[in-house]
Formats: sequence, structure tokens, C-alpha cells
Amino acid sequence: MDILREIGELLQQGDEEQVRDLTRRAVEQSLPAKRILDEGLIAGMNVVGEKFRLHEIFLPDVLMAAKAMYAGLDLLKPILAGQGSPSLGKVVIGTVQGDLHDLGKNLVGIMLKGAGFEVIDLGHDVAPERFVETAEREGAGVIGMSALLTTTMSGMGRVVELVRRSPRAGSIKVIVGGAPVSEEFARAIGADAYGYDAGSAVERVKALLGR
Repeated sequence: MDILREIGELLQQGDEEQVRDLTRRAVEQSLPAKRILDEGLIAGMNVVGEKFRLHEIFLPDVLMAAKAMYAGLDLLKPILAGQGSPSLGKVVIGTVQGDLHDLGKNLVGIMLKGAGFEVIDLGHDVAPERFVETAEREGAGVIGMSALLTTTMSGMGRVVELVRRSPRAGSIKVIVGGAPVSEEFARAIGADAYGYDAGSAVERVKALLGR
């Protein structure tokens, strides 16, 4: 079997050790790091994301696959950094102020990294100003916010307002998600997109950045 396809399949199985070993072997065979990333790790993670979206696999499977992806990615990072390899874009994510739930947000972060984005994760209980200041400073194209409590959702609208007043207003998009959030709510606050789960969030971010 082609080594890159094998890396992708072992990643789907969550085999951290084998993914690390095969990634190392691919590097030793002088395969380009970007190709190993795209055709091995990202290709495997894309299958994981699609299966999760279709409810064919569950959260523990995704987390195991993510660990395997990071095992391979750790070997490639120094090479990619040296080559100045571009990411698909920068995304700032976080759970809104007053909300301490971050499982869904963490999963979106894993899936975005797996798809080839650079993710700046601000964690939970993030103030609206911090989302926008970070996106401005880092040159991020997307802000992604999550909420699990209806009482914290108003913070999302505040972020959209701040983005509109930002000097980079035209180049920062906002996507929202979380259990109580809906497509109608996203439209009402003026967000650019709504992600109903981690898989759809990645697809929406790709669309927002034209990827």
C-alpha cells in the first residue's frame, strides 16, 4: 500500500505510534513534507470529519484520530516551518464570555487543524474585545465562537458589532455555533455563517475563506 494512504488509514484508526513511525519513514524517503501532510494526515482527518458528520463514528474516535494526527504533525512542523509552507488561513476560536464549556469548541479546533488551518484557540470565557483584538493582531480571516448557555449568546452579537467597527471589518468573517445557537440566531446578529456541528463548521470556514 502507498505509504501516504497507509498513514491516512492508520490515522483513522487512531494508531498514534504507527502514524508517527510511518510519517518518519515518509520523511526519510524524501517525500515532500507538504505532500505527507496533505495526502496522508489531512486526507485521513478529512475522512474522520466526514464520518463524524454522518454519525458513523463518535467523539472518542475523533479524539484518538486527532492524537494520531498530532503525532505525525509534530514531525512535519519543523520541516514545514523551514519551507515557509502556507496554511489555508488563520482562524481565532473560543467560547464566549461567561461560558466555560469548551468540548465542542475543542473539537472544531482539532478538525480545523486537521484540514490545514492555523488555529488560535483563546479557550473559554473569552471577552468580545479579545476575539477581535486577536483577529486584528494575528491577521486572522475568521472568528469562530461557541456557546452552550443561552445566557451567554448575546456576547456573539457584541463580537459582530466590534468586527463591523474594526479597521479590518471587510476581511474578518464570523461563524457561530453551539447547542442553543441556530441559523436564525446567526442571521439575526449578522454573523457570516453558522456551524451546526464540527464538520459543518470546517466546511463553512473553508467557504468563508474561499478554500
